[in-house]
Amino acid sequence: MDERGYQLEYSVINEKMHSRVERQRKAETMRLVLSSAIGERWVDADVLNLGCSTGLIDAHLAPHVRSVTGVDIDEPGINAAKAQASEPNVTFQVGDAMNLQFPEESFDVVICSQVYEHVPSAVQMMAEIDRVLRPGGVCYFAATNRWAVMERHHFLPFLSWLPSGLADRYLRVAGKGERYYERHLGVAGLRRITHAFRVEDWTGRILLEPESFAAEYMFPSKASRAAARVMYRLAYRLFPGFIWLLWKRQSNTAP
Repeated sequence: MDERGYQLEYSVINEKMHSRVERQRKAETMRLVLSSAIGERWVDADVLNLGCSTGLIDAHLAPHVRSVTGVDIDEPGINAAKAQASEPNVTFQVGDAMNLQFPEESFDVVICSQVYEHVPSAVQMMAEIDRVLRPGGVCYFAATNRWAVMERHHFLPFLSWLPSGLADRYLRVAGKGERYYERHLGVAGLRRITHAFRVEDWTGRILLEPESFAAEYMFPSKASRAAARVMYRLAYRLFPGFIWLLWKRQSNTAP
């Protein structure tokens, strides 16, 4: 097993990848954010979804765009996606986000949601995203913050804060695994790997109007929404995660 470990069969061990409700609600947020950002171009967009897993997000987006291509290193996930695919404009393939098998300028939109921490080189992946985006193209980039108190994959507090050796030991002591494969970054690191793009942070907009982006599931109560707004404003570098739109810099067509 390579340095990505269990992630090669992530859909086998993570039942959430098969949850139609959970995946579709995330897809609807993606759809509303992207359609708001690029307007009429959305319906004619060729979309690449990195880390597509079982393809449920792709299936939800397909009726709204020209085409969707899903890529993942998780072969069981891709097999499941192909088996249940019914949309004629959706295709799936096993592939590596750091070495995409597509020509330059192949897609109008790339979705990279909770993927960067799973690849050995986020810098290389971002270079590939930039390469395959067309002029005026955009990447929907959802990213967990290293400095979030609760780590999102294993649900252990402060896990992502630790250096790799201590994180591995913490994981073993907690009975959650043998090795911590994820490579989370803080705000500075996220800005570093996305420096080739023009970055728009949509997190704040979604916090202010979750209903407009079908994002109520992110903030299930008024209290949690209020707390998130305060934290975003006063402790941005500790905020658990972000939704950024990354515009290809050589284009002047971004709104």
